[in-house]
Amino acid sequence: MTPRTPTSRQLASFSPGEGRLTPRASARSDARTIDLDGRWRFRLSPSVLEMTEGFQESGFDDSVWDHVRVPGLWQMEGLRDEHGDLLNAGRGRFGLPAYTNVVYPFPVDPPHPPEDNPTGEYRREFVLDSVAPGARWVLRFEGVDSHFTVWLNGTELGWATGSRLPAEFDATEALRAGRNVLAVRVHQFSAGSYLEDQDMWWLSGIFRSVRLIERPAGAIGDHFVHADFDHRTGEGLLLVECDVPAVVDLPELGITGLPAGERHRIAHVEPWTAETPRLYAGTLRSEGETLTLAVGFRTVRIVDGTITVNGSPIRFRGVNRHEWHPETGRTLDLETMRADVVLMKRHNINAVRTSHYPPDSRFLDLCDEYGLWVIDECDLETHGFGALGWKNNPSADVRWRDACVDRVQRMVERDKNHPSVVMWSMGNEAGEGDNIRAMAEWTRRRDPDRLVHYEGDYDSPYVDVYSRMYASPDEVALIGMHAEPRTADAAADSHRRRLPFILCEYAHAMGNGPGGLSEYEELFDRYPRLHGGFVWEWIDHGILQKTTEGPDAGRPFYAYGGDFGETVHDGNFIADGLVFPDRTPSPGLIEYKAVIAPVRMRLEHASNGLTLRIRNGFDFLDTSLLAFDWRLEADGVPLADGVLDLPPVPARASHEVLLDETVTTAPQAGGEQALTVRAVLAKDYGGVPAGHEIAFTQLILTTPEEPRREPVALRPQRTAGGWTLGEATFNALGALVQLGDLALVSPRLDLWRAPTDNDRGGNGQARVWRELGLNRLVHRTVGCAAHGEQLVVDTVSRAAGQDGGIQGRWTWTAYDSDALELKLDLTPVGQLDTGLGGPRHGAGPRSATLPKLGIRLGLPGGAASLDWYGYGPGESYRDSRRAARLGRFHATVEELQTPYVRPQENGNRSGVREAAIRWADGQVLHLSAPTGVDLSLRPWTAEAMDAARHTSDLVPDGTLWLTLDTAHHGLGSASCGPDALPQHRLHPHSATLTVRLRTGDAEGGRASAARN
Repeated sequence: MTPRTPTSRQLASFSPGEGRLTPRASARSDARTIDLDGRWRFRLSPSVLEMTEGFQESGFDDSVWDHVRVPGLWQMEGLRDEHGDLLNAGRGRFGLPAYTNVVYPFPVDPPHPPEDNPTGEYRREFVLDSVAPGARWVLRFEGVDSHFTVWLNGTELGWATGSRLPAEFDATEALRAGRNVLAVRVHQFSAGSYLEDQDMWWLSGIFRSVRLIERPAGAIGDHFVHADFDHRTGEGLLLVECDVPAVVDLPELGITGLPAGERHRIAHVEPWTAETPRLYAGTLRSEGETLTLAVGFRTVRIVDGTITVNGSPIRFRGVNRHEWHPETGRTLDLETMRADVVLMKRHNINAVRTSHYPPDSRFLDLCDEYGLWVIDECDLETHGFGALGWKNNPSADVRWRDACVDRVQRMVERDKNHPSVVMWSMGNEAGEGDNIRAMAEWTRRRDPDRLVHYEGDYDSPYVDVYSRMYASPDEVALIGMHAEPRTADAAADSHRRRLPFILCEYAHAMGNGPGGLSEYEELFDRYPRLHGGFVWEWIDHGILQKTTEGPDAGRPFYAYGGDFGETVHDGNFIADGLVFPDRTPSPGLIEYKAVIAPVRMRLEHASNGLTLRIRNGFDFLDTSLLAFDWRLEADGVPLADGVLDLPPVPARASHEVLLDETVTTAPQAGGEQALTVRAVLAKDYGGVPAGHEIAFTQLILTTPEEPRREPVALRPQRTAGGWTLGEATFNALGALVQLGDLALVSPRLDLWRAPTDNDRGGNGQARVWRELGLNRLVHRTVGCAAHGEQLVVDTVSRAAGQDGGIQGRWTWTAYDSDALELKLDLTPVGQLDTGLGGPRHGAGPRSATLPKLGIRLGLPGGAASLDWYGYGPGESYRDSRRAARLGRFHATVEELQTPYVRPQENGNRSGVREAAIRWADGQVLHLSAPTGVDLSLRPWTAEAMDAARHTSDLVPDGTLWLTLDTAHHGLGSASCGPDALPQHRLHPHSATLTVRLRTGDAEGGRASAARN
């Protein structure tokens, strides 16, 4: 064996490794394979200075060492004791996770890693019953973070970097029949870490599988399947390249014994697309090995500046996907990956960008099988150099070129036979430089049949697609019109303007949000240059922990940056997914599903009746796989339903149908009538069951109002302590303190919501709101008096040090129906009346916005539930309500809360016309709001949510807090993108809130609500 570079030089080497074999395609093989996953002996050293001498030798005694799982990450394993139980929060047996988004967690001194460099030493024994003469053996590591050296029976085989990429070593000479000892030393940091500054947890270990593979004489080293499709003729063109003589069998197509290297035309094939993922099962046979093939025929081209597959333009309805599990980190089992894919398909997602590294190759197998477009991204990011003005950035330093090109080679060679991969991405946020150009040029030479992507160079001189992150809708519209600002290089600018465009990241799904998705989707529909985008990101990277103290010790929560004592961290910026850490869909995913629904429907009134417009946004499928049903409701109560008999609408086409009298003629019923039409799967498809809803539309039908009997108003009565008005009791200042048997915390003006992550973001509003004191209003009663049959209370609410506030006139009226009506007129005063916020650090005045506008009152605590007629079933906000529909819904107070990893504003139900709060002891509070209100019901205040860092910090305070709002500020995406769009911002303005309250039994409440 060749002597290897000493460890100290390896760790600071620009080289990607030594002793590695040439990268090749992943494939299922009948070759003899020894699975080396399982329990390994393990020892963690705090630095390279304390490595174990001679640990790689066969006779070394490791009996006192710990055990860890392979695949696995030692920090994640160390969060549990040897029995698998969670340790107390912040404790770990093998170091602790650390999260940074941009900043390196060590000094930027390339190529040197820090001296405090945790080093894990692994040992694994296995027995090989025999070693066939002439056969060679390959040791394959699918992924090791970040630098590792391998010994077999004391012989060093080599070392490698490139954490999310496979590395293979020739084990033939060191292998023997009988007992063998495999030893691996893994260093957390190395020169390679400078190329791996992705937005994720810094975690270490052998986190993907390890196998020993026999390579008999004549075995296949590498193969490349080219399977093109001619959409004009329906022909398939097959070419399988192989480095040894071999033949191809595709029984379904009548192909048997086709020599590798020969092009073969096939008269008729079914093409592969993300919508129609047709795979042909086959084999590639050589003298020494048979590989399993899954061939998908498809052709990716850019035609007239448009991305096409099989001749048709395509739309990406995508997500960025990190590999993550809250207990195992980046180590995922097959069923978890399958669950992700099926969940994506259930929510109309058709594309994945593998941010920011190639995934476990089994995930790509699933994308092939179920149908997802894939942008496969190289394991390269140097974002931390950006804060230093990109000084010494590896992308522009020729000394790093071999390592950069090596990474893209290993990705392309491993994944080149996956039909789902339509684009190669050179990496993410690595600045500019000739090393990225070299990567792109190598990729294009090796695989000219896919597109090349890289977002970080806006001139885009060496890519096939113009790509941006978090561009505002206004900027995206300019790009759609080819009217974006010019760049300095005229030739590059001209090239870029001819390119199709994608948003490789947009709509930052951090906490409550993102808002404004519909506006982007409208632009994608309008401009053919825009091929859609990829929401950041799929999953919250929370780490399961439990509380250590207090009355709720042992309560689970999800940890984020800073929870493990990191010196440098980026807090909960790691929790920015469309699904929660346990893979529960967030409201953001539900909204995204509705916005990107590939079938768009709209109900409209026409002169001759009611029309349904259907736009089929599928790129390849007609609507024959769908069934369309309808339901008519009055005040949320079903009146009639049925199924529509519609002709199939071709892909990318529209159809309009006049609904017949069966649908449009309502039975005799009063109230608010709404018609809902749904598109559901007519049969199981792509892992999603029949009956699953793809899209819906709803129209509120205009119907004559029933005559209303106005109840008799009652006069206010003065008492020693204040006032009574019907069933209501007020104190001397006119504050409502009791309604019937319900004791209340008096309602007051409420402008504050616990800031969302988007409110707190760099472009968000929370800082201005705090400067205006909207979180600390002081309320003053100006006057309280009876005016005929009404009790009128005037108030003003301002914050200390501020003159801006809201003036309120509370007009209370009681009726003989036991209903208490509040008409609240709100008027901005002072600074808020001028529409300007306070100065922001010398930046001058800024247009003021409000978090929300409404009231808050306290109700008795305890187990309770809410029935409401309004929009639901989940939360909705003014720029995130496409998924909400009008109807009657029920939820417990607990179910009304959305458990964002960091607590924040959540749970708003919009457009609520009627509601009933029911306690376990039988008490009921009914409310009605003819024009609809935003409603939330919580066992804690907005201030408590604002102060909490984790869900485990939220403890019911004995009161249920009911908020009734006229409006909310939009959600936007300002945690990493645009703020709420202007039309969704809440500026101070005069408004009126009208609501009626009543206690009593359910039937009486419903009658009152209908009557009033």
